[in-house]
Amino acid sequence: MLKLDVEIEPNSGFCFGVKNAIKKAEEVLDSGEELFCLGEIVHNEQEIQRLVGRGMKIISQSEFRELKNKTVLFRAHGEPPASYLLAAENGIKVIDASCPIILKLQEKIFRSYLNKEIIYIFGLPNHPEIIGLNGKIKSSAVVFDKYEDLDLEKIPPQITLYSQTTKSLKQFYEVITRLRDAGIEVKVEDSICRQVSSREQELREFCRCFNRIIFVAGTNSSNGKQLYEICAQENANIHFISAVNEINTAWFCENEKVGICGATSTPLWLIQNVKDYLLRL
Repeated sequence: MLKLDVEIEPNSGFCFGVKNAIKKAEEVLDSGEELFCLGEIVHNEQEIQRLVGRGMKIISQSEFRELKNKTVLFRAHGEPPASYLLAAENGIKVIDASCPIILKLQEKIFRSYLNKEIIYIFGLPNHPEIIGLNGKIKSSAVVFDKYEDLDLEKIPPQITLYSQTTKSLKQFYEVITRLRDAGIEVKVEDSICRQVSSREQELREFCRCFNRIIFVAGTNSSNGKQLYEICAQENANIHFISAVNEINTAWFCENEKVGICGATSTPLWLIQNVKDYLLRL
């Protein structure tokens, strides 16, 4: 046996918004009611498989448009007004699991829109949160993932800048500094979720304490990719996995101290399964 010393990062597991969405889905499934979810309830393949195994059906936007008189869960990322209108037209019962933070953000950006502010959003253009956010303002915002994506000659002299809630706080303020240095007046609407942003420093401190890090996240989790890069900056001996069967025993040496952590979209049960597996090596 390798006799590994294994520890899970204390704040691992879902963020509040995802916990709430999973809870609402399980309540419907427990009642025996048929449940559809518009898009992936969370960007984690293992958790989706678990819920699909319990009967939840994941549907696309095109499938949603054809659905009538069913029960559909709107996930934590939030939905644009068009989704609610369509649901009402088609007799769909909505289980709204939109994160309260995102709902408040949608209302805030709508007020900026009514004030005729020129809105830019720092985020992934195709991320469901951004689609919902921009949909609230008739897709009038300019969305960009990094500063280099911007054409400075096309940016007006004064803008209002929002951010996807899961973006890096450090990168957000770096963008603000560079825009201001370029002579652009930026009205800052800091919309980054502090539960997510606080994870950065927690993970940095955690990763320094171990010989090796196992980072657990879904392959399509933008939060997972971002937090993995942060962990890798602190510990080069890091491995990204999305499932227990991806672990390679050749990675480890006898008596190593191994830390396990993950994204805010990674279920705690999956992280615990990784720990249990490592302890058996």
